[in-house]
Amino acid sequence: MIVFKQVQQLMAELTNRRSKGFTIAFVPTMGALHQGHISLLEKANALNTVIVTSIFVNPTQFNESGDFDKYPKTIDKDVYKLEKAGCDILLLPSVMEMYPSGSMLHNSYDLGYLDKILEGASRPGHFQGVCQVMDRLLCIVQPDRLVLGQKDYQQCMVISKLVSLTSAPIEILIRDTLREPDGLAMSSRNLRLSSEARTKAPLIYETLVWIKQQLKPGTLKSIKKQAANNLNSGGFKTDYVEIANAKSLQIVDEWDGQSALVILIAAFIDDIRLIDNMLA
Repeated sequence: MIVFKQVQQLMAELTNRRSKGFTIAFVPTMGALHQGHISLLEKANALNTVIVTSIFVNPTQFNESGDFDKYPKTIDKDVYKLEKAGCDILLLPSVMEMYPSGSMLHNSYDLGYLDKILEGASRPGHFQGVCQVMDRLLCIVQPDRLVLGQKDYQQCMVISKLVSLTSAPIEILIRDTLREPDGLAMSSRNLRLSSEARTKAPLIYETLVWIKQQLKPGTLKSIKKQAANNLNSGGFKTDYVEIANAKSLQIVDEWDGQSALVILIAAFIDDIRLIDNMLA
């Protein structure tokens, strides 16, 4: 695996690879890698392509500086995992390398309602920051395929919208969420959980399963309310429990029994915010 810290050097390498007929698959990350990330590389490996990964903790997508400062950083372990997983190229840039002008947020992206609901409502400006860094990364890497994880369901939709806005010829592949044996979605934030919080954390997954089992045509408001109460009783501070159209992410309060749904949860435990989702 080749590690690049300079954007121009990476771009020159990728230009050389393309001239030899290779295609590029890109897996962007913020590090603190776990098996969920590695599964994205495994999906890319099956494409018989050059695999590029990035590790960059993007400051523009954090609403609180404290959350940014506490984000786990495990670079040495990450590099080892990427090499073992068959990554070809790693981009490991500094903030100044990613944002050389010093102006981190100079573009505004028209995401419609996607950045105003759920995560967008709870974390104002978050998805503008996601688009800022992804726009920059996609311009640098110019991948043929972009491999993302379903755990960040809304983010996947936002990035798909960004690709559409830029008219970039990129195929987006989404990998199923990987879970621990007790159902907890794999996440870098899990590293910050205390042992007690870690014991309680699978309740989010259990709640998703419970909601899916309760779904039937008609009103969904009582199911959402009961699910939030269950989480709060289990030691969580619920941010939202929502059911949305799986294709549009429009919130659904009345279900026709036919349209595909996605159940989405965000909740705090020990001041650590966890998110998860399940298709239904």
